[in-house]
Amino acid sequence: MRPRGAGPVGKTLLPRGVAPVTLGDWLMAAEKLYVRERVALGQVATNAHDEALYLLLTVLGLPLDSDASVLKKKLTAQQQEKVEETLRRRVLERVPAAYLTREAWLGEHRFYVDERVIIPRSYFLEIIAEQLDGWLRAPGKVKRVVDVCTGSGCLAILLAHHFPAAKVDAIDLSTEALEVAKINVREHRLGKRVTLYASDVFDAVPPTKYDVILSNPPYEPSAHVDRQAPEFAAEPRMAHDGGRDGFVIIRKLLQQARTRLTPEGIVLIEVGGLMAALDKEFAALEPHWLHTADGSNCVCVIHAARLANWRG
Repeated sequence: MRPRGAGPVGKTLLPRGVAPVTLGDWLMAAEKLYVRERVALGQVATNAHDEALYLLLTVLGLPLDSDASVLKKKLTAQQQEKVEETLRRRVLERVPAAYLTREAWLGEHRFYVDERVIIPRSYFLEIIAEQLDGWLRAPGKVKRVVDVCTGSGCLAILLAHHFPAAKVDAIDLSTEALEVAKINVREHRLGKRVTLYASDVFDAVPPTKYDVILSNPPYEPSAHVDRQAPEFAAEPRMAHDGGRDGFVIIRKLLQQARTRLTPEGIVLIEVGGLMAALDKEFAALEPHWLHTADGSNCVCVIHAARLANWRG
């Protein structure tokens, strides 16, 4: 039996003399542990307080919108054991929080996740809600949209909610990821409008014209993926690795998009830190960068008219 507080061989979770009692005590202890172990963030939250609070509330079955009084709650011995085991796995074993809770949130929407998919996080949450319609001539008449490299299906589902009259295709090369996407499509009751395709970009997708092609593809250069923190390395490598320069999937997507867009259609791609490189290689397409709340501005829009005259 593992001694209380023990983690990997040679490491203990809690320092000697630390004995948290309330949820607030455990939250403070968790934040210190995140710092001590240099835990990587960004998959669920961008700071230790928010991620640890989410993790503790979820593990204990408490509402995420609980008020501050919940921090005074004294935990039973069984609850403390559960919290301690969860923190051990998160902090010492570096298991991503979303894989521990089997869920991820984009805005108000909950998605099932496990190790078969990258954990949902995307600037498309704000882009779809706040900016997408402004780039369409008639957003109310959108008939067909597609999410390329769909993973868990989260962005396809956001598109289906945003365009309630549209058919949505969701494409991924990973059949394992599509198994997770199928769960989420079912849970969101969108099986009649969201169609899943196992395909390398559009290779195995029937000829269709789209009003919107959206993609958050693998865009990290392979060398960068080799050096990822353990939390990000725990995600499927194919969801990160964009080849030597990060553009392998993006090039193919843009080439195939030329024949997949309606005349007024658009392509939206999230590219992380590749903005300058994309501007240089695809200057003829005149990509327009959308503003994001944090100033990253790493989602671009490309019009069908530009793609139609482009020869790559």
